[in-house]
Amino acid sequence: MNILTRQNLCSAWSMTPGQLLDALGFAMANPKQPRIVESNEVPCLENRAELDLNKIPIPWHHKQDAGRYMSASVIVAERNGQRNLSFHRQLVRSPDKMTVRMVPRHLRQFTDEGRADEEELSIAIINGVDPTILLAAAMSFNERVDEFTIAAALHSAVHGRELELVRLPNGVHVPTDAEYVMEARITLQDDDEGPYVDITGTIDEIRQQPVIEVDSIHHRNDPVFHALLPAGSEHRTLMGLPRAPTIRAAVSNVCECNDVHLSEGGCGWLSAVVQITPKDAGSANAAIQAALAGHPSMKQVTIVDTDVAVDNPIRVEWAMMTRWQPDSDTVILSNQKGSSLDPSRAKNGTTSKVGFDATIPFGADKSIYHAVF
Repeated sequence: MNILTRQNLCSAWSMTPGQLLDALGFAMANPKQPRIVESNEVPCLENRAELDLNKIPIPWHHKQDAGRYMSASVIVAERNGQRNLSFHRQLVRSPDKMTVRMVPRHLRQFTDEGRADEEELSIAIINGVDPTILLAAAMSFNERVDEFTIAAALHSAVHGRELELVRLPNGVHVPTDAEYVMEARITLQDDDEGPYVDITGTIDEIRQQPVIEVDSIHHRNDPVFHALLPAGSEHRTLMGLPRAPTIRAAVSNVCECNDVHLSEGGCGWLSAVVQITPKDAGSANAAIQAALAGHPSMKQVTIVDTDVAVDNPIRVEWAMMTRWQPDSDTVILSNQKGSSLDPSRAKNGTTSKVGFDATIPFGADKSIYHAVF
């Protein structure tokens, strides 16, 4: 737990935060097919465990939760030649059944399409995989994208070797070096899911959600189970870091964007700090609009200059207090699409959004704005 953070990734991959965003953006723009291994003599299939989820160290994270949850496992689904990787929390119900929280994205579409044909959806649940796969699975795309191709491009960039997959008997492909691999099906049944302490630290409600039935459990020798603490730093990193290159790309269309950080106080999802090099007096305002459009779930964005570290909240607040004027450097947008993670949004799902220009006024004498400490 608590290993996948921006700082740890930069340290492990010998990258600066800017280079990390460049690598993520490159992988998104240059997908690559992973290598398929034909042999079943691979680490993830070294052992076939007893079919009993209760014998895996799946934690009960918060006392308010409905039970034991897999929080860092990725679901791989394949249907009609299309593939999807995504995170969905899974509540253990019995030795071989779980209820999965499914937001209305691509896995939900796969499931609904199968149910329309009265077909269960074959899936794999993978745990303890390379961070390149975790980051790719956490990305969101409007179109259906095979996230393994994003992971493969990132894997080659940071490790210098190909990402390898193996095909399970149910037809779904999984990474050869995963710690745990489960063959499973999303059934035609629903059951209660929740309550659950989500990334905001607030309690998510109970819903009727699809039931997963597990058919087999495989693992490496001496497997390590990966869990993340909901609302913790790792959860915020997985939610926010994959959105940073998207925000950066959007802002780069209007001015030079150097760095983006989804802030801890904003749950790694609802608030960001964006570092720019202004090209004219309208750059900061344009950056605010672009950033909010680049990540529609975001509620707040602060624009800063290159001398302010985006991941240092003290420096960001200092920039606001010395460079921001509330009546002229604030953008407020009403009746905007809100995030389902925000408990304060209106009943119709809308929210207001705010942007702060905490940059030095364009053309001003910069010497009076720079800190001496």
